[in-house]
Amino acid sequence: MTKFHIEPSSVQGTVDIPPSKSHTLRAILFAAMAKGDSEIRNFLHSPDSTAMIEAMRAFGTKIDIAPDHLRIRGLSGKLEAAENVIDAGNSGQVLRFVGALAALCPAYTVITGDHSIRHNRPVKPLLAALTQLGALAASARLDGCAPIIIKGKMQSGKAELPGEDSQPVSGMLIACSFLQGQSTLEIKDPGEKPWIDLTLSWLKKFDIRIEHENYAHYRIPGNAQIDGFKTTIPGDFSSAAFPIAAAIVTGSELTLTNIDMNDCQGDKKLIEVLQKMGANISIDAAKNTLHVHKNSKLLGMRIDVNDFIDAVPILSVIGCYAEGKTEIINASIARKKESDRIHAMATELKKMGAAVQENPDGLTLFHSPLLGAHLESWRDHRIAMSLCIAALGARGRTVIEGAECVSKTYPGFAHDFRNLGAIIEVSP
Repeated sequence: MTKFHIEPSSVQGTVDIPPSKSHTLRAILFAAMAKGDSEIRNFLHSPDSTAMIEAMRAFGTKIDIAPDHLRIRGLSGKLEAAENVIDAGNSGQVLRFVGALAALCPAYTVITGDHSIRHNRPVKPLLAALTQLGALAASARLDGCAPIIIKGKMQSGKAELPGEDSQPVSGMLIACSFLQGQSTLEIKDPGEKPWIDLTLSWLKKFDIRIEHENYAHYRIPGNAQIDGFKTTIPGDFSSAAFPIAAAIVTGSELTLTNIDMNDCQGDKKLIEVLQKMGANISIDAAKNTLHVHKNSKLLGMRIDVNDFIDAVPILSVIGCYAEGKTEIINASIARKKESDRIHAMATELKKMGAAVQENPDGLTLFHSPLLGAHLESWRDHRIAMSLCIAALGARGRTVIEGAECVSKTYPGFAHDFRNLGAIIEVSP
């Protein structure tokens, strides 16, 4: 188990943001479903990417991995029977997206994953939707979580499912696009809408045009056939949050590159929120760069975080360094991510002396001088990185257990931050 040892320190210089995990996983999936060869450049090297690659290989896709690109020979939309159990690892996207695609295959598919996937990542909404369209879809332990058993072929038609978590909805949008004939999806309480927009943008690339009304009613034409393609993965706004926050917390000046403000990732909204709180951030859209200026003074505010739910951990850290009160609301789905992120951040920040209140759907935080402490990552990459940022501005040494999980989205996290001047030691 890897530990981070962090001393209070500032950051300065330029950092290139790693590629987007969400774009990488969708690119691999669509390339696997395409006819002919595809090339994916600047992909994210991470355990989740590996899980998606191995999942699509299990269905017969040929994938060659080079340091700077993936070359994928697609299946023309025809999945072969998987010879073994598919391991989603720690990836909710692999579980839900591949689970939906598996319903296109007439054979049985079994998908499992790590402890979080098997116990904290509900998949019942997806299973119910697949069943409504004629597939066999069940939780092996009858608890609504993985391992799951899927058998197609599902047929076009109408399905209903809750929309609190966007991943089952995205999975159904993708899978239904490859059915013969039109399907409709009715979504109750749609949430995480920017992540649906990300999926729709990928479908639109292949001229798969899905109509929807306020993300609650979708008409999916079906009969999709896509050709091989070339794409370059943009930088990840979720990962960009950590160096941005580090500069703000430590009163430092920092430049981020590989920032495309025209990309549809929902987490770029964090930048707008930080600016409203008082962060001095400037953007050069022509050069795809972002600059955090020195000594921003933040004022707490009420933040509806549902459109950029992955920002809950880092926003809770920001709340400790902002003057006054910060309220994070509409975040209940954050309890069903790699960890219960609301409870995890409340627990760990309290160890550092934070004045924080855990609420059913979020957190209330007050300006708090933080102290170094011995902390747990909860095996969650965003918890580990957020606590690292908190530690850079705290008084005294901090140790974070289980820091190896940062490789899920930011494999070079410690290396990049050390290059910026942060004092971070890594030990077994």
